[in-house]
Amino acid sequence: MRIGVLTGGGDCPGLNAVIRAVVRKAKMEYGWEVVGIKNGWAGYLHMEVMPLDLKSVSGILPKGGTILGTSRTNPFKTEGAQEKIIANAGTLGIDATVAIGGEDTIGVAYGLSKMGLPMVGCPKTIDNDLGGTDYTFGFDTAVNIATEAIDRLHTTAESHHRVMVVEVMGRHTGWIAVYAGIAGGADVILVPEKPFEIEKVCDLIRKRHARGKSFSIVVVAEGAEFKASGDDEISIVVQDAPPDEFGHVRLGGIGSVVGREIEKRTGYETRVSVLGYVQRGGTPTAFDRVLATRFGAKAVELVEAGEFGRMVALSGNKIVSVSMEEALKMKEVDNDLYRLAELFFG
Repeated sequence: MRIGVLTGGGDCPGLNAVIRAVVRKAKMEYGWEVVGIKNGWAGYLHMEVMPLDLKSVSGILPKGGTILGTSRTNPFKTEGAQEKIIANAGTLGIDATVAIGGEDTIGVAYGLSKMGLPMVGCPKTIDNDLGGTDYTFGFDTAVNIATEAIDRLHTTAESHHRVMVVEVMGRHTGWIAVYAGIAGGADVILVPEKPFEIEKVCDLIRKRHARGKSFSIVVVAEGAEFKASGDDEISIVVQDAPPDEFGHVRLGGIGSVVGREIEKRTGYETRVSVLGYVQRGGTPTAFDRVLATRFGAKAVELVEAGEFGRMVALSGNKIVSVSMEEALKMKEVDNDLYRLAELFFG
């Protein structure tokens, strides 16, 4: 048996831990050969591969990023690209592929699986928005980074009597914002699932000041949407850049808009910090290292069992598998969790 492994989409902490686990499990238990496919689906299209053995994955457990490289290549955007990948897999002698990624990568894997290419998915995204799994690896690390940043901003906000707006990642869902906001003691948390009225945000901050609190922390996910007061109009803040191959616009900038509106409407001095890509970088937490390792080992077990078209997942404390179709159903922030966060607003 010869299996391939690739990483697609945005990088995140824990990718190398999965690669390491796939190689160790495949070689030590089954004696299989493992091939790394470089730069996501682009590597399959151009047949850019590298052998993966025990030596090549030694020492990569704590490293962020991915030794295989990654890209946002979408084979379903170019005519004939899917057929080329299937043909190249045959030329390379790859019997099955472990695709490590988020909604876009798993979506491509699902499509190729339906076309007959043996695929197993592994859920990677700091946004924690894939369905069928309680957590994705990378999420815990991102939350810890965001929480530490909020903790540090608390001291300068209090010292200077300012409102601090912290923009975190979260395109479709606000898992990072809610978890880091609760852990960091945020006074307002804005997420994509709950379009907000800026005047109501300002009211919460005014109430804090009326109680003698001279500073506030506002955490906002990059995909949070403004809702105009009195109607159903909503809008999202995007950068002036073309969409990627999966049709995603480039987000970022809502923190500055929120900060500007708060200062204009309340008169309180306001500053903005955009955490951006720092949330995706660096060494994974212990939780993410263990979760990624468990995912990688389970993915090889699915290959051995011939359970293709499925993705490894965390259910409670058990590593299970779910259909890729289920995984692609977006997992929004739990309402009970957000209501808990609201208890500490204002």
